[in-house]
Amino acid sequence: MGDSSDSVSIDMETPSRSGKEYVVETCSGYVSVSVYGDQDKPALVTYPDLALNHISCFQGLFFCPEACSLLLHNFCIYHISPPGHELGAATISPDDPLLSADDLADQIADVLNYFGLDAVMCMGVTAGAYILTLFAMKYRQRVLGLILISPLCNAPSWTEWLYNKVLSNLLYYYGMCGVVKELLLKRFFSKQEARGSAQVPESDVVQACRRLLDERQGLNVWRFHEAMNGRRDISDGLRKLRCRSLIFVGENSPFHSEALEMTSKLDRRCSALVEVQACGSMVTEEQPHAMLIPLEYFFMGYGMYRPPRLSVSPRSPLSPICISPELLSPESMGLKLKPIKTRMSLEV
Repeated sequence: MGDSSDSVSIDMETPSRSGKEYVVETCSGYVSVSVYGDQDKPALVTYPDLALNHISCFQGLFFCPEACSLLLHNFCIYHISPPGHELGAATISPDDPLLSADDLADQIADVLNYFGLDAVMCMGVTAGAYILTLFAMKYRQRVLGLILISPLCNAPSWTEWLYNKVLSNLLYYYGMCGVVKELLLKRFFSKQEARGSAQVPESDVVQACRRLLDERQGLNVWRFHEAMNGRRDISDGLRKLRCRSLIFVGENSPFHSEALEMTSKLDRRCSALVEVQACGSMVTEEQPHAMLIPLEYFFMGYGMYRPPRLSVSPRSPLSPICISPELLSPESMGLKLKPIKTRMSLEV
């Protein structure tokens, strides 16, 4: 990252999108990890939502050249797939025990040990955000910061539990059928903007996700779904987290209220909420550009990003800008930016 007195140059060429695949043995089975970037750099661990992996959950963000350059300039990316969600995964044996959310969080610690990683940055979407938050609560010294997209913190309500049981039965008996895919796409994307209607065609992002869902094994998704439907309430422990947290949520997300509640439970001095307009839960795919500037400000708090002196592109969001020193504090993460709206406490 260089000495703090020097400017940081950003390579705006799109880094290689080919990663190294690892199969890591953990305390509760094998986990697939895709590694992108220089392993001598600090680590950013990602965890996707239900029925997704890093291709279907994070490619929109990492195919955005500015965001990709920002992330890979500062980090080596470790994409962890839930068991049985990696590309080409076979159906997990029915003899293998079902894993709980705590088991999945413990697997992350084993992955870090395998790669010799100490403290890492974490980025997760919905179910993945819950797993990484739980990991941060259980292994506080191993998390530098949390970037959470449409996160969960409560146990399922009775309404959600019943809804999940219907989805669970469909997955178990019918696999990745048409009804299941529609329910999942409703979970991921906003209706009018992405999923379309009789008058508006379905977006390319949704069509691509629909094709990728065809590759998932229904019973493997069912296992992850069962773990999440049995999740416990972790809201009481959120205020004890000492790492910084940046939360994104689409205003049309079915988990919007949950994200607001989670933000209210975190220490307001080191957390920020970014509400993305015209977006569902999966901001990484539907509105990845809306994440760029909040991520820049978030990384400024760690000294990982400063605007370069020379502009590489007159249209680039990474072009030089004049920022007053007070805007570099954690409180500045609440800066209002379009097409997003943010909420941040002004308390110190």
